[in-house]
Amino acid sequence: MTNAATPQIRRVAMLSVHTCPLAIQKKKKTGGMNVYVRDFSRELGRQGILVDVFTRSQDDCIPRIMHDLGFGGRVIHIPAGPEKPIPVDQVADYLDEFTAGVLTFAASENIEYDLIHSHYWLSGLVADRLRDAWHTPIIHMFHTLGHMKNKIAQSNSQRASEARLAGEYQVMALADKLIAATPAEESQLIELYNADPGKIAIIPPGVDLERFHPIAKDEAKRRVGIPCGDTNILFAGRIEPLKWIDTMLRAMALIQERRPEVLNNACMAIIGGDPWADDLDEEMARLQQLRTDLDIHDLVTFLGAKDQDLLPNYYAAAEMVVMPSHYESFGMVALEAMAMGTPVIASEVGGLAHLVKHGVTGYHVPSRDPEALAARIYELLANQDCRQVLGQQAREYARRYDWAHIVDRMMAVYEEVVAGEMVTE
Repeated sequence: MTNAATPQIRRVAMLSVHTCPLAIQKKKKTGGMNVYVRDFSRELGRQGILVDVFTRSQDDCIPRIMHDLGFGGRVIHIPAGPEKPIPVDQVADYLDEFTAGVLTFAASENIEYDLIHSHYWLSGLVADRLRDAWHTPIIHMFHTLGHMKNKIAQSNSQRASEARLAGEYQVMALADKLIAATPAEESQLIELYNADPGKIAIIPPGVDLERFHPIAKDEAKRRVGIPCGDTNILFAGRIEPLKWIDTMLRAMALIQERRPEVLNNACMAIIGGDPWADDLDEEMARLQQLRTDLDIHDLVTFLGAKDQDLLPNYYAAAEMVVMPSHYESFGMVALEAMAMGTPVIASEVGGLAHLVKHGVTGYHVPSRDPEALAARIYELLANQDCRQVLGQQAREYARRYDWAHIVDRMMAVYEEVVAGEMVTE
């Protein structure tokens, strides 16, 4: 290692091409990545870094520049293709137009960026184009991987496109540094894509402990309209097949059949999607029909997407949060719930296997196993003391994911890449 001075990072171009970090959470194409980009950018701002988040404009009524990320942070909506939501894979057709818009914006303000931090494969391809013009290093985070999507796909319609897979391989090669959320993701990058292990840094997402902190349960229930004496089981996430929400519905049906007494004054709330749309999403329609077929209509309520600022109240009002996903690269919902002091029951897959500590912050269950899930839901419904202990431990565990700590780790990677040399411990 040379004795070069630590570079000063002043300004970062953050790329989130296909989805805006300010979008309402738990809609069809919003989730953990949106939260990550938004909260990570805000914490960078608190540490004195100027951040411009570039995203494709999906509504011409929304201001082109929004100052909603705290100090020094902006979200810049770049017109590229139709200014409306379109399928993610179609966004690839407009990457050249998007890139041109970013270059024009930066030139108009005479801005120079110290590095590019891109998210998801589409943004990585834009980052490569921008580097040709700016000669700026690239940090990239995938959040989800096409090969992992294909491993769990139940039909051809759920499979990642060949264009996506080719794009991911390209980004793997061109990025100066790849950020993996967990050791499991690091292994996937190496084994499935032959990524260079020396280019990978493991840095998990963080959680905003000022927003996600314990609230008195009765107060939280009052805020969200749940009677104080009721017990609540919560799911929050996108309504899509890989979440395997039907496993949770079947688990509730099993409890109703075998231990109905524990369900007195109990309900399961599902946050995500639009259950009242005239033209229901296929997965939402399937789940609502399953609820009817299982005769659990009175037990399960679809609440639709909720603003991020309301989510802490729902987490705090819940006796438990259930994540029955067949795959999760990390599991932001689990981390947010734990920070609120709410135990989590999660499938032992992907990032959830790493994040949720079995018997400490919640429980693991096998994926797609209603019997196992029903047993753990019943256990927590029947044992308030257990819920309280797990919740307290979950809160303490979540503290290590404070965004301030996570950004400190990321800044070390930023400085390493900008300096063009490896940082030794």
